[in-house]
Amino acid sequence: MNRRTFLAAGSASLAAQAAPEYDPVMQAGVYVWTQHYSRQGRRAQDHIPDICAAFARAGYRDVELMSQFFEPGRDQITFRALESAGLKCSTVYNGGPMHTRDSARQTIAATVELAQRIQRHRPLDAVVFNPNPVGRSKTDEELKVQAEALETLGWALWNSGVRLMLHQHAPELAENGREWRFMLANTDRRYMRVCLDTHWVYRAGLDVMTILKECGTRLYGLHVRNSKGGVWTEEFGDGDIDYRAVARHLRSTGFTGYLSVELAYDKETQITRPLEESLRRSREYAGRIFGIASQ
Repeated sequence: MNRRTFLAAGSASLAAQAAPEYDPVMQAGVYVWTQHYSRQGRRAQDHIPDICAAFARAGYRDVELMSQFFEPGRDQITFRALESAGLKCSTVYNGGPMHTRDSARQTIAATVELAQRIQRHRPLDAVVFNPNPVGRSKTDEELKVQAEALETLGWALWNSGVRLMLHQHAPELAENGREWRFMLANTDRRYMRVCLDTHWVYRAGLDVMTILKECGTRLYGLHVRNSKGGVWTEEFGDGDIDYRAVARHLRSTGFTGYLSVELAYDKETQITRPLEESLRRSREYAGRIFGIASQ
């Protein structure tokens, strides 16, 4: 081995040692169950033991539930269902108005109380939070208030041992991502990470890879689903979004956050198999594309 080859090999070895370890955590999101039961005129939160059991049979070990599953009086049922199914619930989804000071104070208090109530019974790593839209573009002042409120919420959760992740739908990405980009530019990354909902980026007409890269080191979660011809598919698979490109980027950055398979139905979605089977097939596809072994 000559000197140049030796130095190149040494540099590659050091780079490999310095590179972060890619180790995402696969989850299943509960949202599709709310649609499943709504079509039957029922509420998903009234069927949480069945939902948890189905997730477990589909091969998941971690789930993201929504705040209504932890309402006082229902939370104990949820805790028991998670325990019985052998499931973690590392993240919980919540939302609320944050663009006025009075509403933000109430939302912050309710969200912190939710997290602390869960923590008394189960480990909780993060709250995935989506500020409520208002049916129009928020003013500059409202965005400033919202950014301050998110940072306050993130700080309060951080002091309880819980991370805050900012989630988004299409409204936050309107006007070339005005609201979403404002939140990232005007909050402390120590107190607010990002859970990127990739398909809402696609539906907002923005480039998924561009927004994904803008998240930088703040990226701690993704909600993933796909579509064909713009219509959500019943299972997570190939479609309009190139998730192989997403996976390559995540590997290059050493992503160690949550990859949440969050199925959802459009009115036009063709449902051809039981939801539990679609969840299992989605987990298997995600495992292949993102290189995640059974956890």
